[in-house]
Amino acid sequence: MSFDAANLAPIPELYVSYDSAQKLKVDAADLISWDMTPRQICDLELLMNGGFNPLKGFLGKADYESVVDKMRLADGTLWPMPITLDVSEKFAESIEEGKDIALRDQEGVILAILSVSDIYRPDKAVEAEKVFGADDLAHPAVNYLHNTAGTIYLGGAITGIQPPVHYDFRARRDTPNELRAYFRKMGWRRVVAFQTRNPLHRAHQELTFRAAREAQANLLIHPVVGLTKPGDVDHFTRVRCYEAVLDKYQPSTTTMSLLNLAMRMAGPREAVWHGIIRRNHGCTHMIVGRDHAGPGNNSAGEDFYGPYDAQDLFRKHQDEIGCEMVDFKHMVYVQERAQYEPNDEIEDRDNVTILNISGTELRRRLREGLDIPEWFSFPEVVKELRRTSPPRSQQGFTVFFTGLSGSGKSTIANAIMVKLMEMGGRPVTLLDGDVVRKHLSSELTFSKEHRDINIRRIGYVASEITKNGGIAICAPIAPYTATRRAAREMIEAYGAFVEVHVATSLEECERRDRKGLYKLARAGKIPEFTGISDPYEAPTTPELVVDTEGYEVDNCAQQVLLKLESMGLIKG
Repeated sequence: MSFDAANLAPIPELYVSYDSAQKLKVDAADLISWDMTPRQICDLELLMNGGFNPLKGFLGKADYESVVDKMRLADGTLWPMPITLDVSEKFAESIEEGKDIALRDQEGVILAILSVSDIYRPDKAVEAEKVFGADDLAHPAVNYLHNTAGTIYLGGAITGIQPPVHYDFRARRDTPNELRAYFRKMGWRRVVAFQTRNPLHRAHQELTFRAAREAQANLLIHPVVGLTKPGDVDHFTRVRCYEAVLDKYQPSTTTMSLLNLAMRMAGPREAVWHGIIRRNHGCTHMIVGRDHAGPGNNSAGEDFYGPYDAQDLFRKHQDEIGCEMVDFKHMVYVQERAQYEPNDEIEDRDNVTILNISGTELRRRLREGLDIPEWFSFPEVVKELRRTSPPRSQQGFTVFFTGLSGSGKSTIANAIMVKLMEMGGRPVTLLDGDVVRKHLSSELTFSKEHRDINIRRIGYVASEITKNGGIAICAPIAPYTATRRAAREMIEAYGAFVEVHVATSLEECERRDRKGLYKLARAGKIPEFTGISDPYEAPTTPELVVDTEGYEVDNCAQQVLLKLESMGLIKG
């Protein structure tokens, strides 16, 4: 099978001409506006530039239900991923079908007009089950679906006015048609795409060389720089790593371009989706890995998808995708021959030394400042990674105490703050619940919605402290699992998040009742009081559980310090 011709012709974009765009910008001043989230902006960019061809906009109800159910649009065209514009209930009430709305970025710049054809409420449990394989909050996209995405979806055609502005790596960003034009200019007829969200190491280089040879094709290194999995290396560091090793490739046969895609980590469906996107960018082949776009473990501690599910589904739909699959070989280093070889092709494996470093092991070595051997990665890549990920004892981190009112969170937090300041080396900031309420959230009530906003604010401030190498100590009640997880994801982008559950019983907290709050709550004078009239969702897997009943504050603080030491965050 050959898709050689398919990557030559330009593909349709959804942009209007420059003059029309200028006129639409003026007309749009009277339209209702929706300020898009970062994920929605990624989707919009690929809709407008043809990366999501044949889609002409966000999916209406019929297309959405068909995609969720059958992996096809209502007209039967293969399309595995629901591309939807989720909005709040309140916003949905302000608009109607048949009208236009302006889609703006987070600075208010207009990017497109959406002609609203459908306003509908999705069944998110069904979407999670069908698209991601399970309605399990351990999956980052399922968690996003239930705890971040709006409750109403809008569908309709897009009129593109201008692409989102990127101030970073501009020369590396290409639209599908720009890449197709480049391939035509270079005379490339067969192009194999390497999709990655991780830095490139020596095994990846060998893999890409082999894939290009096997497909007799040129190579496009096509990393995702939109939204990847929480906890991934940030795209600025990754692109610097890619640029550091690009000279190991032959410029006449290899190029690199950045893809502003919001990944869903949907395994098999995601692989098919990536294949269609690469076809639209002019590629004829794509490397599909073991557990391609897998999100890690589910709630039961097992992989969400089988190791070859993605390859099997891609192979099944290869003709329709219009892009041929090249199998990802698991490459390992054979010490005696000083080279990388596919693990399943080593016939004399009993007589040679096979070396490999997993992603987890690499992160451990970076965290602890240990050696990363040259056979595994390029010195230039290791240097970049060490700049962003110094040893843990030199990084910022957050200690996040959670527990009932009166459990002793603030007391332990204050003790920890003093002990860490005594050690010195990094600035320490205490974000205590009452202090934050006074200075950061004075206008908020104690409703569930406002308590969530308060925790997100604390998470945001802690993430900035962590990013800049400081230590944040947070001591709110934080009763809800989803909000604590949102804070964790914000902070773990920059450093460690240490959740400490101060598990003092409700009876003990009521007995202490230093502020007289429980008494008032029991009398019905404080509505929605955690532990009395509102639930406290205890953490299931905190880094540490501390019980203050019968223990001195000093002892509890010591437990926290020992935990920080065992995690490498402070030196013993």
